[in-house]
Amino acid sequence: MISARVAAASNISIGKSKVRFFCERPASLVTFAAKFHHVKHDVSRFKIMVYLTRVEHFNAAHKLSNPAWDAEKNREVFGKCANENWHGHNYELHLTVKGEPNSETGFVFNAKTLGTLIKDVIIEQADHKNLNIDVPFMKGKFTSAENFAIGIWNEMSPHVEGAGAQMHCVKLYETPKIYVEYYG
Repeated sequence: MISARVAAASNISIGKSKVRFFCERPASLVTFAAKFHHVKHDVSRFKIMVYLTRVEHFNAAHKLSNPAWDAEKNREVFGKCANENWHGHNYELHLTVKGEPNSETGFVFNAKTLGTLIKDVIIEQADHKNLNIDVPFMKGKFTSAENFAIGIWNEMSPHVEGAGAQMHCVKLYETPKIYVEYYG
């Protein structure tokens, strides 16, 4: 059985940015090509999708707690993360955008510009701050890694889409062993 899509990928790392080239085509074309390899088909119909990931680091504190619960229930559910005096993380953010390369630049998105946007839109608000108190886009929300990743997506999406690319993924490492991925 042939899968729904057949893909070929290649990864390139440049500094803090990773670029993933991905070419996909419907399985029906592959099936056709396999059965009728002597018949030429139009490769211009293939969709080219390139993924660019920028990695940034920042530090922030937060506390996980449900205000509807007492301190004992919060400690039971959230453990040390419910510490009354907060706790901190050294976050690693992987923000991936996707699109077709621009015919004039070859870029899906300028990696330097993406880094600057992440710094201006996310890191300036969150670095060495308390997510529960100091970060406007997290006000009134549980500051779990999951909700934080969604907040980052929502903050970055208008900037990325305004530049002609699409958001693909926010991968947020809270610790080296714990991370979340959000795909919108």
